[in-house]
Amino acid sequence: MSIRKMKKNIKSLNLREKDPYLDREKQRYEHPLPSREWVIDLLEQEGVPLKIAALAEKLSITADEYEFFERRIKAMARDGQVLINRRGAVCVADKLALVKCRIEAHKDGFGFAVPLVDNKQGDFVLYEKQMRGLMHGDIVMVRPGGVDRRGRREGQVLEILERANKDVVGRFYLDRGVGVLVPADKRLSQPILLEPESVAALKPESGQVVMVAIESYPEGPHPAVGALTEILGDYADSGMEIEIAVRKHHLPHQFSDACLKAAEKISSTVSQKDMKGRVDLRDLPLVTIDGETARDFDDAVYAEKQGRNYRLIVAIADVSHYVKPADDLDKDAYQRGTSVYFPRRVIPMLPEKLSNGICSLNPDVDRLCMVCDMHISYLGNVKEYKFYPAVMRSHARLTYTQVWQWLESSESNPHKKELDTLYKLFGILQKKRQQRGAMEFENIETQMLFDDNGKIERIVPVVRNDAHKLIEECMLAANVCAADFLLKNKHGALFRNHLGPTPEKLTALREQLSLLGLSLGGGDKPAPKDYAKLAEQISDRPDQELLQVMMLRSMQQAMYEHSNEGHFGLAYDHYAHFTSPIRRYPDLTVHRAIKAVLQGEMYKPHEPWQAMGVHTSFTERRADDASRDVENWLKTYYMRDKVGEVFEGRISGMANFGVFVTLDDIHIEGLIHISDLGEDYFNYRPEIMAIEGERSGVRFSMGDRVTVKVARADLDNSRIDLTLIKGGEKSKKRSRKTTKDIDKPAAKSAKARNTRKTDKEKSPTRASGKSAKSGRSAKSLKLVDGRITLVAESPAKAKTKAVKTESGKRKKSRSRK
Repeated sequence: MSIRKMKKNIKSLNLREKDPYLDREKQRYEHPLPSREWVIDLLEQEGVPLKIAALAEKLSITADEYEFFERRIKAMARDGQVLINRRGAVCVADKLALVKCRIEAHKDGFGFAVPLVDNKQGDFVLYEKQMRGLMHGDIVMVRPGGVDRRGRREGQVLEILERANKDVVGRFYLDRGVGVLVPADKRLSQPILLEPESVAALKPESGQVVMVAIESYPEGPHPAVGALTEILGDYADSGMEIEIAVRKHHLPHQFSDACLKAAEKISSTVSQKDMKGRVDLRDLPLVTIDGETARDFDDAVYAEKQGRNYRLIVAIADVSHYVKPADDLDKDAYQRGTSVYFPRRVIPMLPEKLSNGICSLNPDVDRLCMVCDMHISYLGNVKEYKFYPAVMRSHARLTYTQVWQWLESSESNPHKKELDTLYKLFGILQKKRQQRGAMEFENIETQMLFDDNGKIERIVPVVRNDAHKLIEECMLAANVCAADFLLKNKHGALFRNHLGPTPEKLTALREQLSLLGLSLGGGDKPAPKDYAKLAEQISDRPDQELLQVMMLRSMQQAMYEHSNEGHFGLAYDHYAHFTSPIRRYPDLTVHRAIKAVLQGEMYKPHEPWQAMGVHTSFTERRADDASRDVENWLKTYYMRDKVGEVFEGRISGMANFGVFVTLDDIHIEGLIHISDLGEDYFNYRPEIMAIEGERSGVRFSMGDRVTVKVARADLDNSRIDLTLIKGGEKSKKRSRKTTKDIDKPAAKSAKARNTRKTDKEKSPTRASGKSAKSGRSAKSLKLVDGRITLVAESPAKAKTKAVKTESGKRKKSRSRK
């Protein structure tokens, strides 16, 4: 039907005028189109898909409006509300049971479609053939299918809504005269062909790091094609690892011009006008306590004794006074979601004028803050609390090391009275924490120290002392009060939810623990106290850290969500992030919501709460992945000078292709391939969590001490290869294989057998297949990125452990609760 004919058929009283959301649309637009909700309602009433032109006629869209109406329909398709099929007809997504998902690709070719709104039904597995034409991070519409033999949901990708990779970073190579990009992100498993003109114009050298703009995406057997846009430099250049990580993970690292202009307009000092309506706390001896290298101070604390009870004041930088909803500062902050911390560099969520200036609670200057003022009983219960805006003046910038030295030695200092009171309150809160059953894992974190040339001088462990824990307990108390305040006032917010184990994960954990003679109480629904009790039992074991990660892995990932589900790890019924608005966007929204309640108003975010939760959870994971990549690369670079050197260490993980060893003192992890364990055929035995030789009976178990030599440091894969010098113990029950058995045709060389195993690892359908030796699951047991991996996989990266708990992580000396 032509647009001219459609214009003639406009009725005096039409469906468009019946739009129940028409008044809202009129407030937003001078010439409003039919609302998205009304379009969906109309499609549902019709009961069949309609083409855009037919839909436009029903809604009395004029010829002048048609282009804009078509854009709205396509925007609805991008947002997953409708699907435009191959015939051009518009279908309601809910009618087709379609799910909007993000693609998470695996380096071996398969992948998963992860629903953007968690419906508790799990991800969709996508096999290698289905992944053709898709790239990691793409937003797609998926039609649910059946269940595969491993119990995973299958799905069919119907439409690609949004391409995640428009620019790709990688290394340039010439392959038979054709320029190709090998992406730095191994999840982009296929090389990208480069346009000859762009290569000729920039003339990159083989192996250099470059940026490429994708011009056509992969389709079937055809690879992606891109144009070379920038040469970043040589792979080993100082700081290159950060440049790669920033681009690989698509981190926003340059503020928009509008954002920078808005920041410049903000005064560097607090005016009398800013103080209006605020409580004056400038005479109260509030202090900040942070790490030595911290530059942004978003929390200050003070405590005083009141009879047997205590008053605790937690003052948090009032970022919401300067960053208003949907303004230019807010748009950039939301896009970033969080600050990203690298060794020697930070990518802040807010421009430096705010993050290190007017919003930072620097000493001896006036600053605006939001206060959580609590009265805590001698038993550690928060009897009452109140929130209010205030103006403060930090009386000192203190460090954890400095405060702990004062507390430990009881030496005289200018803040002794307040610090002693804080420390006594900390002891009460810590006892309450133990009674509550909150988990607290003591893991080793490391810090890289650099010389003047930017080269790692040494890697040292970071010891968490009671000064760290003191601030942590203060922040936890304020966060719980924030969640309670918003729930009581029935105001929307982003809560920090952390759920306990799923039935499947709980079963897997119990199986793993039973192999070690351990058990977890609580039956089908263990409580945090059951986990805490088990953590206490394993505190003296050599494999303590690995067991802690197994326990953490059994729980679900902490997320930002609109509905309150509680925090399992911390044993809280409700929890929200309030204490770090300088570097976390969810905290900023909590401040806005609290202020709205205090003013008798309602804060309505520019995005739906649930969508905002999905986005901020994603940006948090993105930042963690980027930081981890940089740390692993730097540690691998550090080990290049150590090739040939001998180290002591302990076995911290194992798989059917070898054992992972954490080296003493420097806390770096490397791999001993199974073929290098000795003159024998070695087999991984998951039922006893060990690798054992067939003839010799030599066994390598978790936590065993070994002596190793560094054989190779592979920068491309951030992988460190080790060879065994000494280690392994003979098992009490040796294998009874005879020479006759070994001469059978089925016997193969260790190298051939190990090669066969490695080849099998590359299929997602075989990743948890059966072991020919034991008949049991041949899953790997490996500590990777702070997670236990129980799926057989090729030995790609021996990554450093980074156990992350809600109760123990302080990123750059900041509470990460």
